[in-house]
Amino acid sequence: MNYKIIGDSCTDLTEELKRNPHFQTVPLTLQVGDVQVVDDETFDQKKFLELVKACPECPKSACPSPEAFKKAYECDADMIFVVTLSEHLSGTYGSAVLAKEMYEEEYGKDKKIFVVSSHSASAGQLNIALFLRDLCEKGEAFEEIVKQVMEYRSKMKTYFVLESLDTLRKNGRLTGLQAFFATALNIKPVMGAAEGTIIKLDQARGMGKALNRMCDIALKEAGDTSGLRLVIAHCNNRERAELVKKTLCQKAQFKEVVITDTAGVATVYANDGGIVIAL
Repeated sequence: MNYKIIGDSCTDLTEELKRNPHFQTVPLTLQVGDVQVVDDETFDQKKFLELVKACPECPKSACPSPEAFKKAYECDADMIFVVTLSEHLSGTYGSAVLAKEMYEEEYGKDKKIFVVSSHSASAGQLNIALFLRDLCEKGEAFEEIVKQVMEYRSKMKTYFVLESLDTLRKNGRLTGLQAFFATALNIKPVMGAAEGTIIKLDQARGMGKALNRMCDIALKEAGDTSGLRLVIAHCNNRERAELVKKTLCQKAQFKEVVITDTAGVATVYANDGGIVIAL
């Protein structure tokens, strides 16, 4: 059967996947002060980072409308799989589900559509999208794909380290004083996700030590990694992503390693230099 994998624009596709007709993203809208930015193929990461740095207000994002998702479903694919940001982080999942109901009300249920919240973001969304692609390419039945992707999601782990606490501070997650001391001491938090909710796992002084700590935690929790795909998303720092890849691959073997750059939504929260991994 012909298939399509649709993600919101926090599904940080590689350049190759952006050209793959089986993949499509539905953009969120970003707001930085008075400037509105659509997170689509026109997104300019460098310009956006400069906007965020210069703006005293916290950047915001708005999820795609149900109509935008519905339009994406109006394609020639027999099976459609939709991967969204965690429902704890965005309204995108609800929008995609409502779009499915709208589509089926208008066109019937001949087309098979499944919407899955990644319980993650960025690298985690891409990891799930690639898993879906593998199953579709194997020719698995729709129901079997749905079953396997839900099992995969429950086992997948996401971790990240931020270069800057500025967005967290602007969002009110840290007081100005906390942000100042964390920055002055060069403390970098190591973060993860539990059922789609962001949690702090550890912290370290300096980005290098924090990334090493993230890698150690990820490998300890993963156990045998030989059958796993490692996805690394970076915000404007490919060299740092390659370092994380080298650190992890020196200690473990993976089925595949994929490195991608963050699009708009992940750039808002990862900030310049941030790293997100999923395995």
